[in-house]
Amino acid sequence: MRIYLLPKEGQFYKANLHTHTTVSDGAWTPEEVKKQYKERGYSIIAFTDHDVMIDHSDLAEENFLPLRGYELEVGEIQDIPKEERVRDSKTCHMCFIALEPDNRTQVCWHREKYLGWGNMHQYAGQIKFDESLPDYERFYSAEKISEMMQIGRNNGFFVTYNHPAWSLETANEYMNYDGMHAMEICNFGCWEIGYEDYVPGIYDEMLRGGKRIFCTATDDNHNKGANPTHDSFGGFTMIKADKLEYRTVTKALERGDFYASMGPEIYDLYVEDGMIHITCSPAVRISMNTGKRHAKAVWAEQEKTLCEATFPLRENSIYFRLDVMDERGRHANTRAYFLDELNG
Repeated sequence: MRIYLLPKEGQFYKANLHTHTTVSDGAWTPEEVKKQYKERGYSIIAFTDHDVMIDHSDLAEENFLPLRGYELEVGEIQDIPKEERVRDSKTCHMCFIALEPDNRTQVCWHREKYLGWGNMHQYAGQIKFDESLPDYERFYSAEKISEMMQIGRNNGFFVTYNHPAWSLETANEYMNYDGMHAMEICNFGCWEIGYEDYVPGIYDEMLRGGKRIFCTATDDNHNKGANPTHDSFGGFTMIKADKLEYRTVTKALERGDFYASMGPEIYDLYVEDGMIHITCSPAVRISMNTGKRHAKAVWAEQEKTLCEATFPLRENSIYFRLDVMDERGRHANTRAYFLDELNG
C-alpha cells in the first residue's frame, strides 16, 4: 500500500511565514511586500511584525493569501536599551500565526511594554486584545516561554520557534521549551548575514529529545541597507493544500503538509513496500536522517544530478526526514515523520 507523506492531491503554494514591514522595523510596506513576493512566485505571506498583529486581509486576491500573525520576543535582559539587548544578550523569538481568518485578538499583550520595534507604537491603537485580562509580563525563562507558546496554541495560533543561532540560544534553553508547532530549520535573513541559522542539527536534537515538531524555512526579511532584497526570497515553505483559502492553508500547516526549502523543490514523497520514495528538482545529494544511527545518502555521479531516491524504512528508526541538496549547496528539508504515524 502506498502512503503519501505529502498529499497526493492539491497544489503546492510558496509561502514566507516570517515577514516584517513598515508596521514594525521593516523597510517595505505590506503592499510592497506583496508586490515583490508575488513577482517571484509566492502565493502566501504571513505578516509577522513585531508584537502587533494587523489585519491585511485587504491584500487578498485569487492568487495571493495574507496570513495574520506577529512575532514575540522574550529577552534575557529587559531593562537596557533594545539595541544593546539585541546585540549582547540571549533572547527567544517566536511567531504566532492565526489559524482562523477571524482571529484578530492578540495574546500575551501588555498595554505599555514591548513596543520598541520601529514604527509599531503607531499601530498600538489598532491592536485587539482581551481587556479583561491583566497586562502580560514576560520573563526569560523556560517556564515563561513555554507558557507563552501554550497560550498561543490554546488561542488558535500556529507557533514557531525562530532563529536559535541569532538568538544566542543553546540546548540549555530550547530543549526546555514546550508548545511550539515548528522551528525554523532555516532563517535566511540571519543565515545571509553570517549567523549559522541553517540548523538541521538542532532540529534533530529536538526530535531526538522527544519533541514532535515540524520545520519551516523563512526569510525574516526587513529589506534594509544598500541591497533591500538581500534578506528576501531565500527561505520558503511549500504548503500543499486543496485551494488557496485561509482555513484550508492553515489546516495544512497544522497537519504538517509542507516542506522547508532554500531552493530545491520536492514533488512527491511516499512510503510503499517498506521503502521511502522521493522525487525532486535536480540535486547532487539526497539524504535521510532518523532517530537512530541509520542515516543514508545517495549522491549524483560526478558532473551529473539526480531527481529521485529510495531509502529502506527501518522499523526501529523512530522517525525519518529527508534532505535534498542542490549544486549551490542549498537544501530542502521534509519534516520528521514518526513511524507510529504511518501505522495509525
